[in-house]
Amino acid sequence: MTITRQTIVHEGPGGLFESMVVADTAASGPRPGILLFPNVLGTKESDFAYAEKVAALGYGVLVADVYGQGKRTTRADPDPARYMAELNADRALLRDRLLSAHALLKGLDAVDAARTAAIGFCFGGKCVLDLARAGADMAGAVSFHGVYDAPPFPNAAIRAKLLVCHGWDDPIAPPEATVALAQELTAAGCDWQIHAYGRTGHAFTDESVNMSDKGLAYSADADRRSFRAMVGFLDELFG
Repeated sequence: MTITRQTIVHEGPGGLFESMVVADTAASGPRPGILLFPNVLGTKESDFAYAEKVAALGYGVLVADVYGQGKRTTRADPDPARYMAELNADRALLRDRLLSAHALLKGLDAVDAARTAAIGFCFGGKCVLDLARAGADMAGAVSFHGVYDAPPFPNAAIRAKLLVCHGWDDPIAPPEATVALAQELTAAGCDWQIHAYGRTGHAFTDESVNMSDKGLAYSADADRRSFRAMVGFLDELFG
């Protein structure tokens, strides 16, 4: 097994984007493709490392840039959420960028275009839900400590199966928001499941986060359990 990274600069709605393809180049033939949408900060090393774990399971992974080339922030930034805020204010543009990223994934040589899915963290969790809401022809999507508010326009028919891995004490997605998501997905008639982890807040997969007083903290247990849930879910989709 030889997991490699390849940076690709590509056009998309609003300009140029810089994404990362992560795959086992020693494997032959196309394999299922996974879109990985990062958290509020944009693409970074921790996303590429997670993508390598997923690629080692036999998938081709595209770590998707939805902000634009050079648009990244850090937690030390005075306004680390500024690029996310721009897309939250224009959910139609976000939808178009998500669909463009999915089309890019399907066009990769290593990927079987008929077998794709998406995973995302924090804002990336919103991205996978919005991609499903846009009617993308993917098999499934996994949201990790995502954000659940629906776009301010009607959804397309949701074709993807959905797994939502959720920290029950997440202040960004409180219980009423989680119940509202369940009601939305039930009304949409799609195949969905929510795994809620007790005594767990936002960002539970991010080892760099330790702000328990604000409800944001890494949880080794929730990280491990959600990864295993994702593995089983993807096996169900593509096994």
